[in-house]
Amino acid sequence: MADILIVEDETAINELIRRNLELVGHRCVSVYDGEEAIRRLQEGQFDLMLLDIMLPGADGFEVYQTAEHVPTIFLTAKGGLSDRVRGLRMGADDYIVKPFEMLELLARVEAVLRRTRKSGTDFVFYGVRIDFESRTIEKDGQETECTPREYELLETLVKNRNIALSRERLLDLVWGYDYEGDIRTVDVHIQKLRKKLGLEDCIKTVYKLGYRLEIK
Repeated sequence: MADILIVEDETAINELIRRNLELVGHRCVSVYDGEEAIRRLQEGQFDLMLLDIMLPGADGFEVYQTAEHVPTIFLTAKGGLSDRVRGLRMGADDYIVKPFEMLELLARVEAVLRRTRKSGTDFVFYGVRIDFESRTIEKDGQETECTPREYELLETLVKNRNIALSRERLLDLVWGYDYEGDIRTVDVHIQKLRKKLGLEDCIKTVYKLGYRLEIK
């Protein structure tokens, strides 16, 4: 769980980002102009900032200059090379161009947080502990034997918890875009995870779509 400042002047995009980040367990503060962002940065501490460049009041580059050591992902519709180079040379951790897929943004947020925070190397839920560094899974304190694919599937569900993922999307994320096998392999691996870890009531089937790891 991280404290994230979202600086985006388009209300719908800001709200969409906030909802999805909160679904996976983060705490978010949304602001809509550069001057408010600067004030928030002065008042509180954040683990990460998602920062648009084109903002009213003060632009994203000005805001970033006031953000002392706050990891930052620039989030903007400006896809020009000069803007990307400028942001990265200033020290930003990543740069993503709108429009983007929410799962891509969540993955990039997770990657930056893992690089910049000492905590958050594991996740515990319903007696299950997944260790992202050692790639191991425990159930009630005992290590559970899982195949590499089972581990990757659970990690993907954990990192996208409370979000419905289609079977096709899970195939892309876990097996890779070039996988040519039967889509039912997702169902088989889900059933194995449910049985091994006692997650029958936690890994939900989403009708006509796929699966969701539900954690309240």
